[in-house]
Amino acid sequence: GADKAIHVEDDDLHGTDAIGTSLVLAKAIEKTGFDLVVSGMASTDGTAGVVPALLAERLGVPQVTLLSEVSVENGVVRGRRDGDAASERLEARLPAVVSVTDQSGEARYPSFKGIMAAKKKPVQSWDLSDLDIEAEEVGLEGAYTVVGSAAHRPSRTAGTIVKDEGEGGKQLAAFLAERKFI
Repeated sequence: GADKAIHVEDDDLHGTDAIGTSLVLAKAIEKTGFDLVVSGMASTDGTAGVVPALLAERLGVPQVTLLSEVSVENGVVRGRRDGDAASERLEARLPAVVSVTDQSGEARYPSFKGIMAAKKKPVQSWDLSDLDIEAEEVGLEGAYTVVGSAAHRPSRTAGTIVKDEGEGGKQLAAFLAERKFI
């Protein structure tokens, strides 16, 4: 349902961390104007989950994060955050930033007609100069965090199979106690 898009691209963005990402997004959002910013809960690369909070701080607006349900009515965004022990009902006056979880709704797939209509929508490309951001503020040079190294996760090993012939509970308790889980 979008009527236009903005693509921020610049070679100097390579290596930008979450703090730099929040700066670029804030400048782009301020330039376009907004009532409500909706983001995911975390990226698949850094998985820090801090960009929505940093973005709200930079924009000077309230944040309501990790929502599994969202509604907007009469200038107020409302939502539900589900925790391990309870669910919270939260709200904030607009303008605001919200982040949603993967539990926030069913994925909607575009129809062929929608795909063809999207191709006709205008897409603007901006670089750092369009946002009044100096290259030194972002990218590897401006990053507050740096990845020191990365390694593949070790392959999973076969687990222990316990056949319950009346002693399964005891074997499970011994297994957990041996690993200091209980």
